[in-house]
Amino acid sequence: MMHTQRRLPQQEGQMFITDGGVETHLIFNEGEDVQHFAVFTLNDSEPGRARMAEYYRRYIPIAKASGQGFLFDTNTWRANPDWGALVGYDADGLDRVNRGAIAFCRDMAREFEVVGVPTVVSGAIGPRRDAWQYDGVMTIGEAEAYHRPQILSFAAAGADLVTAYTLTNTPEAIGIANVAAGAGIPVVLSFTLETDGNLPGGKPLAQAITEVDAATGNYPAYFMINCAHPIHFASTIRHGGTWLDRIGGLRVNASMKSHAELDESDTLDIGDWHDLAQRYSQLLPLLPNVRVIGGCCGTDHRHIGAISQHCFASVAA
Repeated sequence: MMHTQRRLPQQEGQMFITDGGVETHLIFNEGEDVQHFAVFTLNDSEPGRARMAEYYRRYIPIAKASGQGFLFDTNTWRANPDWGALVGYDADGLDRVNRGAIAFCRDMAREFEVVGVPTVVSGAIGPRRDAWQYDGVMTIGEAEAYHRPQILSFAAAGADLVTAYTLTNTPEAIGIANVAAGAGIPVVLSFTLETDGNLPGGKPLAQAITEVDAATGNYPAYFMINCAHPIHFASTIRHGGTWLDRIGGLRVNASMKSHAELDESDTLDIGDWHDLAQRYSQLLPLLPNVRVIGGCCGTDHRHIGAISQHCFASVAA
């Protein structure tokens, strides 16, 4: 299966920062009453949209000081059928909020662009089932059928790309890539890793990337790692091979804890953002094609600000 797709600015060398963990920040730090981490529900009220605008605006000075672009990920990680149903959204409602999230980010992007920050808008999707547990029953066909509506909503709304986060298995990644290819929209696939640097279930990251590329004709624009702390995958990166060239972005966790430990915690571990920034700057030289840097669970604008200062100090100066 061979596909071609339009090139993204980050594939042409433009660096982008992106935000931190929107779900954990809004729920734990800001006190938003959001069920099942479905923060996309905020988009359906004027106060909710105002809160999202305030959230994104905190990144304007960070992006401006970094001298880099800003990648908007929509807040739609859980805007898919199973999770959407838990908060009262049917297929029509999900189509509306997914399209609306792209439009909202386009509106916010104008505020970044007026101060000279180039932007890209990505429709964010999440896995069908638990993001921290290996999904051993997923099939490629199931993934295609399940994720098609959300991907088509993003394509119809004019998203620059779609990004699938916290993937735990390769069949789901392949299915998502196949649907994106059929829709003619670039796709980025991001795997979550355990403390041993492997996917949940034990598959090495290198194997996951090569399997997806082989099955999709290298259709994904690039791959990412998210929802893991740098200490969990630094050794994997240091001992990697040519597959490292396919990694184009990182969204790391603030906490050094395992997924199991985080799942049992009632409080948010925001870690040490200065230490995280230093670890980020140590990883980047090992990943020559990384062009998107941001955060995941426990991170917010403070972490991204520190990371930007460490990684782009010469630019900011």
